[in-house]
Amino acid sequence: MSELDHIISKARDAMHGGFGVLSTGEKLAAALVLNRADWLASMDYTMAEAIDRVGAEWLSLIPEAARVLRDENEQEDGQ
Repeated sequence: MSELDHIISKARDAMHGGFGVLSTGEKLAAALVLNRADWLASMDYTMAEAIDRVGAEWLSLIPEAARVLRDENEQEDGQ
């Protein structure tokens, strides 16, 4: 599984209620992918701290992961 697929999978899990079973890094990445500042706040992370924690590699994949999930949601809504 690629890093992008991993992030998408974990964000999808979080979106469907599986947030509690993720590692801290995965939770932060999911919150960033899904634009959930409330999740960051509940973990006592600022946006800057979350960005630092997920690291450059995952951070570079977050916009693409967000697009994939957005497109999936749009397809589901259109059916």
